Amino acid sequence: MLKHLVPPRQFDSASYESFEPDTNFPSQSAARETADAFIGGGGGGLFRKSAARPGLYLDGGFGVGKTHLLAATWHRASGRKYFGTFIEYTALVGALGYAEAAKSLAGASFIAIDEFELDDPGDTMMMTRLLGDLMEKGTKVMATSNTPPNALGEGRFAAADFLREIHALSDRFVTLRIDGVDYRHRENEGRADVATDGELALLPTTEDVSDDSFRDVIRHLSTLHPSKYVPLLAGVSLAIWRDVVAFTDQNDALRFVALVDRLYDADVPIRATGVPVDEVFPDD
Repeated sequence: MLKHLVPPRQFDSASYESFEPDTNFPSQSAARETADAFIGGGGGGLFRKSAARPGLYLDGGFGVGKTHLLAATWHRASGRKYFGTFIEYTALVGALGYAEAAKSLAGASFIAIDEFELDDPGDTMMMTRLLGDLMEKGTKVMATSNTPPNALGEGRFAAADFLREIHALSDRFVTLRIDGVDYRHRENEGRADVATDGELALLPTTEDVSDDSFRDVIRHLSTLHPSKYVPLLAGVSLAIWRDVVAFTDQNDALRFVALVDRLYDADVPIRATGVPVDEVFPDD
């Protein structure tokens, strides 16, 4: 199972050099320098002026470059290293048992955790214990938040929650907030494209096309552990969502973000009708 703990294929060549920070948000460049210094490069940031801590937590909204920097740091790290989402690590522990999973990961130089979940106390406690055991043996850990897009600009970021939930390890992590807007929308001056029913009628109807009501998709996600999202998408080449609506529940929003990330990882395009996708996360 460990051989699958590598960055998604779209991040095969992710590097600090290929990271393109938004010049309107200096925290993005600062995050790149801090990550470089954290892993032992020549960058500056928080790790040059203070005693290095073995943990770095990148906090920020959707599409601001957290996963790119996480993958770039994984590529820069030497020695045995692993990259996975939070749910992939919890699934590993579930499959092997805690003792065997800890033994398998022990001695790694670097562990990257994308989308650190805070909504399941049991999983959070288990991961806190695991990271503590690994850090005691010299492993560096870098993690990213899974803050939903509607938290942007409202101060509702996850760093404080993260430090509270991993209280036993909080003094081992530097937390860094990355501001910005979703990079996929930087050049978009209008609303996100919305398909019409007529346009959807022209799309293929083969078995590899998933064509569903948006409400049905969100309802089904609520019945699955996020670790099941990857097999759920096996064989899917196109996702069609009909009658998209705005979210009123943050848990639904977080599950949706996780699904979109898995679709992105698998290079599966999305076509949808209803509310533009960039408006499904209300400001209130």
